[in-house]
Amino acid sequence: MRKSTSRRETRSTRNGVTRRDFLNGVAIGAGGLMLPACGSGPDSSASVTTQTSASLSAPDAGVHYPPTLTGMRGSHDGSYEVAHALAWDGEKPDQYETLDEDYDLVVVGGGMSGLAAAWFYRDKLGPEARILILDNHDDFGGHAKRNEFHHQGRMVLSLGGAQNLENPGSYSESSTALLNGLGIDQAALDAIAAATPDDFALSANPDAANGIVLPGPNGHVVQGGNWFKVMLGFDGYADTLRGLPLPKKEQDKLIAFLGGDRDYLDELSLGEKYDYAQTVSYNQFLTERVGLAEDTLTLFDNLLLIYRGLSGWNMSVLEAVGSGAPGLRAMGWLGNLAQTLAMRFSDSLMEVRMFPDGNASIARLLVQQLIPNVAPAMKGVEDVAVARFNYAALDAEEQTIRLRLNSTVVGVRETDDEQVWVDYVQKGKPVRVSAKSCILACYNGLIPHLCPEMPDAQKEALKYGVKTPFVYANVLLDNGRAFHKLGATMFQCPGDPFQFVSAAPTMSVGGYQPPRNADDPMAIFMMSFPVQAPQKGVKARDLFRYARHLIYSTSFDVYEKQVREQLQAILGPQGFDHAVDIRAITVNRISHGYAYHYLALEDPEWPDGQAPHEIGRAQFGRISIANSDSEARAYMDSAWDAAFRAVEEQTV
Repeated sequence: MRKSTSRRETRSTRNGVTRRDFLNGVAIGAGGLMLPACGSGPDSSASVTTQTSASLSAPDAGVHYPPTLTGMRGSHDGSYEVAHALAWDGEKPDQYETLDEDYDLVVVGGGMSGLAAAWFYRDKLGPEARILILDNHDDFGGHAKRNEFHHQGRMVLSLGGAQNLENPGSYSESSTALLNGLGIDQAALDAIAAATPDDFALSANPDAANGIVLPGPNGHVVQGGNWFKVMLGFDGYADTLRGLPLPKKEQDKLIAFLGGDRDYLDELSLGEKYDYAQTVSYNQFLTERVGLAEDTLTLFDNLLLIYRGLSGWNMSVLEAVGSGAPGLRAMGWLGNLAQTLAMRFSDSLMEVRMFPDGNASIARLLVQQLIPNVAPAMKGVEDVAVARFNYAALDAEEQTIRLRLNSTVVGVRETDDEQVWVDYVQKGKPVRVSAKSCILACYNGLIPHLCPEMPDAQKEALKYGVKTPFVYANVLLDNGRAFHKLGATMFQCPGDPFQFVSAAPTMSVGGYQPPRNADDPMAIFMMSFPVQAPQKGVKARDLFRYARHLIYSTSFDVYEKQVREQLQAILGPQGFDHAVDIRAITVNRISHGYAYHYLALEDPEWPDGQAPHEIGRAQFGRISIANSDSEARAYMDSAWDAAFRAVEEQTV
């Protein structure tokens, strides 16, 4: 069997932090979250062609166009019930209608891994390869969903899931080939950067304004400025902390902690400090060494929830500071030096590029290349954000590649005649197709139920990791006047249901024309990780399971109430009235979200090749596994590397 040519990274399975992850996290702390977006700027011209979105009308009322649907999206009704019945109760149909369809490859999952697997397979075997992609949702892209609004003759885009291209220069050879094949070469990346204004915090610019919002006794307190730099002890951090609704004693401790004048581990040697940082939780460090009250920890837990879906009780000090939380300067002169260098070289440590609808545009580029008839006039990167897709063309019979939505796979097995049967349920109808090979680009935890013949050790390994659930809400506003008065485009919101509030991406990329001024309609992007009441001693995987239950048990009405109340509290003093100014709300419920990253405090140190994701991804005859779970890293290039490996396994 040929080995994948993908370049891998070496990491300790105990601390779960690669060199790349750590540098990214430090750069995040210095310059912004790894969720870049853009605001208005004086010059958004670039070689990426732009066109006015005012001429782009909304789809006809009778046309099925998932990106424009509002209400509950993500794990929407109809997308998960069949899979839950299989996984929870072992229920699936007894009989299937065998379709007169035979494929070279069936891919289970139409997210980034599944689409990439189809791309790599066709690239290797040629355009005559017959491929069927099955997905249980009513839209493709997996977590890379597109939220599209139309109001006052304008299109307004936002993020329904995966957000950005992060450090594309460090991609493997195979993922770089795919990126370039989609037209996202270095020239395109440079053009995207040029079309991204400097004044938006999520563009990873360390000088962009970003704020914090805290509930206070007399309403929410909104602080603009640069909260990221405040957390690192820069930009008038003491004055900002004095303005927060916190007890003075806690303010004093925070000022001392962030200022870097004291080494809280001064009695330890450098080696002992490293061991401490690997084996002690971040929140234990903050309470025992810094002396912060547990109620104060939410200031820093909020950032960790946004970045990793966990609080500092589940992360080591090293993992937390590697994710952007403050603490380096509180560990002596070496930490001060590291943070100073990170601030100085943050631009070179992390390169972030984004489309207005996040990675949904990348999914659209993949689909259009695989099935050109969905958007035959689309040119590529220059107009991907505004191209209209014909969803009726996804599953046309005459095509060699077909993408079939609303189709939940319930069984995959090899037959005696060297074929693979794939059983699925489409809108209540049980059907079966056959193929020479199958790639499972779905959630690891479902695979043991799809392939019960797998070895028990492999099935147990596949069940180990629990994906991080999250909720993204997008809110269409009649105009941006109230939000613009806040003086920043992004705010962390400790203590609120949604820990993060930002203007939606507004770069002029892919042909998209963002809001031109405060009078235009705008979208607000909100993030929530439901692990909002962290408990000491509760393992991350159990917290994720509980959070997933919360997501499924929370109705859209409850989410809408949370959105309206939080935005009213933040924007109300600026003249905002949620009953009038909010025109639409889309809630993206992502119950099986980010791939599980191993944690230093909770996961064993496995020998090479024996970690659960490595055991679980083993080829199973004519069946291979491709997803970010199989790489234990929640990055797009991980999903692509896994897809390349799976195709190599099935084409030797």
